[in-house]
Order: sequence, then C-alpha cells, then structure tokens
Amino acid sequence: MNEIERIGVRVYTVPTDAPEADGTIAWDHTTLVLAEAGSGPRTGIGWTYGAPATAAVIRDELAPLLTGRDPHDTSGAHEAMNRAVRNTGRPGLVAGAISAVDLALWD
Repeated sequence: MNEIERIGVRVYTVPTDAPEADGTIAWDHTTLVLAEAGSGPRTGIGWTYGAPATAAVIRDELAPLLTGRDPHDTSGAHEAMNRAVRNTGRPGLVAGAISAVDLALWD
C-alpha cells in the first residue's frame, strides 16, 4: 500500500518590481507558501499566498496528521485536516494551509 511519507513546506518572499496596490492596501512583496506531499518517488506540489505562519500550520498541525495516510484518499485527508483545526479556526491563514496541502495531494 502506498502511504504519504512526507509533507514538506517552504516559504518564498518575492519582492515586486515596484510597489503595488489594489485600492485598499499597498505592498512591495508577495509571500508564497509551497507545500509538498510525497509518496515513494512521487511528489505533489501545492501552494497558497499568505503569511509565513501558514508554513507553521502545515508543518506542526497538518503534516503529522497526514503522514502514513493513503495518498489517494484525498477526501479523507481533507476531512481530517478540517477536523484537526476545529479549535484553531478554519478561515484565513488556516484555510490557506489546508488549500496548499490539498493541492499537493491532488497533484
């Protein structure tokens, strides 16, 4: 049986060429959180935009929960992640963390 052997996470902060704005806020960089889910020689990649703290949610809350699970049971993994963050709060940063891992599992 295949199982998820590793969940990795990296954070990249990419400066913009010039300050950008959308009418509500201005910024001069974008932060990308990259999640990887590995089983044997295969590695899936997922990502989200968010604060570097998103990586801590993936590393500390989600990765231990998913290691050893069937990589093809994406709906079961998604449900387990949602249950695991019940008291942490699902919106915002946590939803971004789940999204990145979800994408990596589907990749």
